[in-house]
Amino acid sequence: MEIPPYPGSRQITIADKPLLDRLCHDIQPRVSELSFAGLYLFRLAHKYRLSTAAGSIVVFGKGYDGSDYFLPPLGGDIAQALKIMFSHGHSLYGTDDLFAARYLKEDNLHITELRDSCDYLYLREELATLPGSRFHKKKNRINYFINRHDYSVKLFSEENLDGCLNLLDRWTLSFGNEISGSIRMESGAASEALISAEELGLDGVVITVNNSVAAFALGEQLNNNTAVCHFEKADPFKEGLYQLVNREFARMLFQECRYINREQDLGDIGLRNAKLSYHPVELVKKYLVTCPNHKDFVAL
Repeated sequence: MEIPPYPGSRQITIADKPLLDRLCHDIQPRVSELSFAGLYLFRLAHKYRLSTAAGSIVVFGKGYDGSDYFLPPLGGDIAQALKIMFSHGHSLYGTDDLFAARYLKEDNLHITELRDSCDYLYLREELATLPGSRFHKKKNRINYFINRHDYSVKLFSEENLDGCLNLLDRWTLSFGNEISGSIRMESGAASEALISAEELGLDGVVITVNNSVAAFALGEQLNNNTAVCHFEKADPFKEGLYQLVNREFARMLFQECRYINREQDLGDIGLRNAKLSYHPVELVKKYLVTCPNHKDFVAL
């Protein structure tokens, strides 16, 4: 299906996978949003739409707060596509340091670091082996779990699908009346990821306890040396299970990768502390870029 020129746009469809896979591979993205699966699975949550400008594919979206933005343009004349977007008052979300250094040199741009959106980057080998005293508490929690449960670890397959979906339902219901819209959207995206994992190119691990699915993690390769974990869910009442599925994802999958990107914390303090406790080697910074005087921004 043809992608309309700006200001036209259309929704993302599964038929866009070959094109977006190629364009994302070409830029070797470091931010977790820039993969086809990441865009497709959250197309409803963020109302993603595709447009073209200066030969680039431009993805428009909305934040959880309803704010409009576009993601870094893919392919084509990126510099010119940016000029067109900024001249029409659009805000750019999801640029990292490398993209900013190359394309965002105009004096009239306002660049804001978004700490809540920074991705956590880890050494895969460290997550897989939990070496030294820094990970002592993680190993203790894993040992606590494995000494108390009859469990098995296997790669995700269609055989585990129903069990994973049942676990996801239980995870969603555990929020009770406090469930937020973003949790519902994440649950919906995770459900679709499980159902369409093969079609989307996702791989995962599953942990069963007494032959019932108790945890799963699902992700994909983001660039040549980095994998990204999109979803990780576990029975919250089994201590040490989250630590175990985290380790097994890193141990069993993407062994050719040096790093694992475990996405952002969205400002959740508990999640932030948990991610920091695994000692990331880097926080991949993301920025919001606006052009306050956009009417003066010249798009050639």
